[in-house]
Amino acid sequence: MKIVAIIQARMGSTRLPGKMMMDLAGAPVIHRVFERVKLSRFIDEVWLATTVNPEDDILAEWAAENGVLHYRGSENDVLDRYYQTAILAKADAVVRITGDCPLQDYQVIDNVIGDYLESGDSFDYVCNTQPPTYPDGLDTEVFSFLILEKAWQEAKLESEREHVTPYIWKHTELFKIKNITHTENLSDQRWTLDTKEDVDFIRLIVEECKKQDKYCGLAKIMQILSEHPEWCSINAQYQRNEGYAKSVEND
Repeated sequence: MKIVAIIQARMGSTRLPGKMMMDLAGAPVIHRVFERVKLSRFIDEVWLATTVNPEDDILAEWAAENGVLHYRGSENDVLDRYYQTAILAKADAVVRITGDCPLQDYQVIDNVIGDYLESGDSFDYVCNTQPPTYPDGLDTEVFSFLILEKAWQEAKLESEREHVTPYIWKHTELFKIKNITHTENLSDQRWTLDTKEDVDFIRLIVEECKKQDKYCGLAKIMQILSEHPEWCSINAQYQRNEGYAKSVEND
């Protein structure tokens, strides 16, 4: 089985334009995401799925310069972008990661993939988001290419095309779904990148990890935050999944 991680990213964020190339302790955000995901022991290839927009040329150039496999497709039909990338990659299973998660933890990713692999045919889709108990920014979803193809063929709503997997997890009568939960509910933690305050928060974490010269996974970051609890208030005013909520309104 070929397992392919597809990381969606673009420069045209509404609230934080250009965020993918912002510097995090000496490397752009997109580089930080890839270097963490590539540590997975299950993932065979990691692809960038970006758009054909000229403003995303810089992401395609970064990918080419760094030997990163990539596909350029629709800006708004991200489901199609994923599907076309998966076809190019000849993926049997897809791991969905978003580019605005520079604190991703490969061990969390591997927990979700490992559960998917162990389940055999028992589950079509395994995630840690339905409902979330991990910090916002460690979201991981794993599903077969055949399930992705079914969603691509049948999903019609804007929210189902722009956010890739809602058609799957909304239709429990069609798909066998499993959710991985953390021992402690950490869903109030915001480690994603969508605002200037998010940048300020994540830079503190990345710089602290660099200072300690250690890989910072979930446990290590929680330890750092226990020593600096005031950091959590920097971006605490923002709600989880605001982009998806907006898409649902547009449906």
